[in-house]
Amino acid sequence: MPESTNTPIEFQDERAAGRLLAVEDGATVGYIAYFVLTEQPHALVAVHTVVEPGHEGRGIAGGLVRTFYGLAAAEGVPVVPLCLYAASWAAKHPGEAPVAPAAVVAAAKAQLAAASGLR
Repeated sequence: MPESTNTPIEFQDERAAGRLLAVEDGATVGYIAYFVLTEQPHALVAVHTVVEPGHEGRGIAGGLVRTFYGLAAAEGVPVVPLCLYAASWAAKHPGEAPVAPAAVVAAAKAQLAAASGLR
């Protein structure tokens, strides 16, 4: 079991790098990799959620996703949770995680596929 700490987790949006970081004592303990949809309404698209080894089971991933949805809400844009963890969290917290319109989800998947070289 990971050692408990009293240091609060801080969340830092590094938009240019496409990461929302969870930082504790100056060290990154988790992150969401994401991108901003180029088409309107410029949704935030969660691609991958990571919690560093030794920090699992502390609610860090949930805090990241909750913060991610909060960022999107503050910007007035939807979230497309392409990451399996973020999608699972959203399904369990429908009051905090509004479902993105189908057209926005399709556009996000297309942009991710194009960026990955997939067709």
